Amino acid sequence: MQRREFMQVAVALGLSSRLATAEQHTVEKLDKSPKNWKSILPLERYKILFQEGTEPSGSSELNKEKRSGTFCCAACYLPLFSSAAKYESGTGWPSFWQAIDEKHIETKLDFRLIYPRTEYHCARCGGHQGHVFKDGPKPTGLRYCNNGLALIFIPENEPLPELRG
Repeated sequence: MQRREFMQVAVALGLSSRLATAEQHTVEKLDKSPKNWKSILPLERYKILFQEGTEPSGSSELNKEKRSGTFCCAACYLPLFSSAAKYESGTGWPSFWQAIDEKHIETKLDFRLIYPRTEYHCARCGGHQGHVFKDGPKPTGLRYCNNGLALIFIPENEPLPELRG
């Protein structure tokens, strides 16, 4: 493992104290109706998160986000990804090679394009995030290809939002 890869892994594995808090709890599922989510979220976020939509490639401002911080679910605010695990995949969607905590992500097979893909959701609210592929960089080899509208970015110097109930 090269020094750069080692540093990325070390940071993503929780050397940051703000991520350690997120990793110490178990994820309790929210029981909110689609109607409730629709009343809380802007329509474009609702369609992606709870109707499993996809935003156009290259449309998310989060593609250009280079600051240190945390990417949280835009519905319930559960921390999902660290900026240390973000990379430019060339797909036009924010991409990450590792989730903050595997307990924060749930997966299922998606056959909408005929061939199976692995779709992932926020483990807390069930909000659709994107798809994970096995063509990412080392050390995991994974590419979490995320809809930008399914995430909010919190810079490192700002507190994480309280989880939405």
